[in-house]
Amino acid sequence: MSQPSLRSVTSLFLKIGNLTFGGGDPTMAALQAELVKREWMTSERYGLIYSLARITPGTNVLALCAGSGWDLAKWPGALLAVLAVSMPTSIFVALLSAGYDSWTSHRLAIAAISGVVAGAIGIMAAGAYLLLKPHLRARTIKTATIACLAFLLAARLKMTPIQILALAAAAGAVWHA
Repeated sequence: MSQPSLRSVTSLFLKIGNLTFGGGDPTMAALQAELVKREWMTSERYGLIYSLARITPGTNVLALCAGSGWDLAKWPGALLAVLAVSMPTSIFVALLSAGYDSWTSHRLAIAAISGVVAGAIGIMAAGAYLLLKPHLRARTIKTATIACLAFLLAARLKMTPIQILALAAAAGAVWHA
């Protein structure tokens, strides 16, 4: 295994941590690919660090970055890996939050925010449809009924996702087609 410079370690964590979308799992997968490809770490070593990060309380991706950074460059590597992954996006969110507070008095900004919210809802609806689509062909009435009831239970009765999924599983098992 090659020994990377502290600058290279920081650069990799900065790039992967701030340009990977989808949360911690895609970030951890991208880090694994890069760390192993660059021969900075073996797959087995990464697997050990990944496993330890998954059982730690809190944000697993930060635990993985700390563990990987430590393995690559001890304390400086751990500190810089965590800062490189978390600081840019934290600053960005703080600026967006401050901007949002000042934008609430501007009609054009509120209209833009409303458009973004509507677009996000459309994307979520499309994702939901893609998840439902394979089940609609053979069991259209059952699938549509359970999906609509799940929506109503969440929207009207404010049931938790766990409660709704448990009821949906029971309904699916009872309504055996």
